[in-house]
Amino acid sequence: MKILANQIKTWGTELGFQQVGITDVDLTRYEPRFHAWLKQRFHGEMDYMAKHGRKRYQPDALIPGTVRVISVRLDYLPANTGMLKALQKNEIAYLSRYALGRDYHKLMRKRLEKLAMKISNAIDTPDYRVFCDSAPVLEKPLAEKAGLGWIGKHTNLINAKAGSWFFLGEIFTDIPLPLDTPQTKSHCGSCKACMDICPTQAIVAPYQLDARRCISYLTIELRGSIPLELRPLIGNRIYGCDDCQIICPWNKFAKFTTENDFHPRHQLHQTDLITLFNWTEETFLKKTEGSAIRRIGYECWLRNIAVALGNGPKTEETKAALQQRLRYSSDLVREHVEWALTQFRLCS
Repeated sequence: MKILANQIKTWGTELGFQQVGITDVDLTRYEPRFHAWLKQRFHGEMDYMAKHGRKRYQPDALIPGTVRVISVRLDYLPANTGMLKALQKNEIAYLSRYALGRDYHKLMRKRLEKLAMKISNAIDTPDYRVFCDSAPVLEKPLAEKAGLGWIGKHTNLINAKAGSWFFLGEIFTDIPLPLDTPQTKSHCGSCKACMDICPTQAIVAPYQLDARRCISYLTIELRGSIPLELRPLIGNRIYGCDDCQIICPWNKFAKFTTENDFHPRHQLHQTDLITLFNWTEETFLKKTEGSAIRRIGYECWLRNIAVALGNGPKTEETKAALQQRLRYSSDLVREHVEWALTQFRLCS
């Protein structure tokens, strides 16, 4: 089995993954923290996090017969996307860098399937399932146990040689492969840069994220009104937030992606807010085809940009763009447009 495990890692890197690790299905260590997080309602309206019972932290309950999890990571950060520059120019829209290109779910699953097929061809019909943020799977704990990194204070996985700009994916299998050494010790030390820089102070304690305050949750997961007190703190971030990763010292070791599919589409790394706010729904659907951005829908797209415009330069052009949306059919959009226009009056 050791030979097969080494072969799996070789196949994985040949398919483009930066690292492959193997762990068992025992997540007992992580279960109390997960339940405490749910009890504090830190998951907000993400009700799916509380569903599925023990399947989320017991992989063999999710897929009976599973004895091992093959965990992989894939770098996604595109070069030359000017993150700090975009955040400092508040007329420019900031989108989380993972979403600038093709939807990673499809790419990761397809590549995981290829790896699983290679394993199937090498051994008699093993049972397997592949996952990438697509089922009740505790991806970061599994990756930590598989030796791919440690869970940092911002709750993202950090690799000492590659930072944190990467996606995770898994293969559940019934093959009793040898285990890799877990990296369960945090190497964050006394650093709390991610906690200090978080615009909404969503990292309420080391290794504890209150998603209800997180900009990624507010702009992607939340489907209703963004809380009034948090709107000014969102700045020009219209889809997700990368601040805690940008500031992390370990990301000086991060590697830029070699995947063309993750490179920016439609200049989304440097487009001004008004241009995006003026997109019709048809344009939105066309420009976000094959993108993770489409999942929030056009209504939340406009909601998010309205908030960003309210936080941006108080120009006549911005005011006119907002006023045009006052007649939009969605109550949600109009509410946030009215808030944005109120910011103009407050500054006058």
